[in-house]
Amino acid sequence: MRDLLRPFLDRWRLFALLASGAMLGIAHAFQTFGGMAPCELCLKQRTVYWVAIGVAAVSMVIVRLPGGPRWREATCWLLALVFLVGCGVAGYHAGVEAKYWPGPESCTGVGKVDVSALKDLLAGGPTKMPMCDKPAWIFLGVTMAGWNSVASLILVALSAAAALRERGKA
Repeated sequence: MRDLLRPFLDRWRLFALLASGAMLGIAHAFQTFGGMAPCELCLKQRTVYWVAIGVAAVSMVIVRLPGGPRWREATCWLLALVFLVGCGVAGYHAGVEAKYWPGPESCTGVGKVDVSALKDLLAGGPTKMPMCDKPAWIFLGVTMAGWNSVASLILVALSAAAALRERGKA
């Protein structure tokens, strides 16, 4: 197993960038081809992957600058932290979908009815985003947010493994 992961861990910043891009691509495919519009919490989960792409891209440059190798371990820990936030956001969303806790009023329908939004809708304006507490897709009893939480947790573990592998290399 260790030999199988070595190529990924040795180039973790690049792999984290590609994995984040793939997760965004999958989300956009569900939206474009599956007709599943993202809710507010779905968009927050996507934001984490955009942040991870930025952190990974900047990290790839930093570690190649003079004195940059000393930052190799820290950049992997930073990516682990970003993915841990993503796991938390996705886990929170999965809990909202499962009705374990209330979600934000802005996307669960528990807030007040906005009369101006109704007027806009009747005038042919844009409709509201999907509700955060209604899962758009379930596979093997787990919602898309739940699967995203699992994927983010795996990325946390791989980031930590890459950071530990970088320890002492600088």
